[in-house]
Amino acid sequence: MLAGTVLFSATTYLVMWVGFLLAKNPRLHVPLMAGAMLCDVGMPFYLVATRDWYGRLIVHLEIFTFLVWMHLILLITLYVMYGMQIIAGRKLLKEPGDAEARTEHRGQAWVILTVKALVVVTGALLVEPGSK
Repeated sequence: MLAGTVLFSATTYLVMWVGFLLAKNPRLHVPLMAGAMLCDVGMPFYLVATRDWYGRLIVHLEIFTFLVWMHLILLITLYVMYGMQIIAGRKLLKEPGDAEARTEHRGQAWVILTVKALVVVTGALLVEPGSK
């Protein structure tokens, strides 16, 4: 059975896809994407508050595993892409007819959807059996 955190992350990924498909409707697109991004940014705080991250990463030396580093690098990439996407989205909201901003925003969206999928998969692989 999948951990609740993996199901939650997969759900936010699906919300992002819905938001992506509703890109022509800013009244739905912006809140869906902002909500998914906020959930993703809040997830590490939740995990630190509810999991024994110190014991697992430091005591059991999982900090040195490739999968942990891959997941961390993907997360950092995702958060940087979120920042770039917000900047491009704000520019697009100010000037809706700007074709260059639209192309940039859409291209970044594809990168975000790809990286987010990899984050969900690597996160699922890092779940300890029997965790909540």
